[in-house]
Amino acid sequence: MNPSSPSSTAIHRLSRRNFIQYGSIWIGSSVIAACTNSNQPSNSNYRVDKITFGTNWIAQAEHGGFNQAMSTTGCAYATGIYKDYGLDVTLKMGGPQLPSGTQLLMGGVVDFFMGYGMDAVNAIAQGIPRITVAAIFQKDPRCLIAHLNPAIKTLANLKGKPIYVSASANITYWPLLEAKYGFTDDQKLPTTLIPLLF
Repeated sequence: MNPSSPSSTAIHRLSRRNFIQYGSIWIGSSVIAACTNSNQPSNSNYRVDKITFGTNWIAQAEHGGFNQAMSTTGCAYATGIYKDYGLDVTLKMGGPQLPSGTQLLMGGVVDFFMGYGMDAVNAIAQGIPRITVAAIFQKDPRCLIAHLNPAIKTLANLKGKPIYVSASANITYWPLLEAKYGFTDDQKLPTTLIPLLF
């Protein structure tokens, strides 16, 4: 048997130089294709969808990406990504006594809302037609802060004491505190703006 004889099932081997050459052409063309914006409208009948997105709190760092994707007009850091994908997005800032995301969605105030996991669970339990699009945070941190007081060492010690809470507490952590520690609605006080302590 002659190893150099031609065969109908011959495998064409690439030299290292050809491999690098063809690989470079493939990578280069892929980069060019990825960098060209194929999402641009091809005709003048391109439709822009108007969307209102509500954030769960007053503007803060974790909302930065939503703001950065806004139109590039008037902001050095804005990228205009929403516009590139045919979206005209209006951002509505949240706050301490804002109704729940489900209430805002069902009331037609917003089209999308940065909500809380428990709000979504409660909507399902109540049969409310709501869809969760993405889970941005893996955890939903909450904390209760108390003035230094030797009588308060645990959450149970806060029973009967006044506690300032936001509206979202009613559907997130307050029911747990009521069930586990015997907290009552008469000890809840509405939070307005929490002053920064530094």
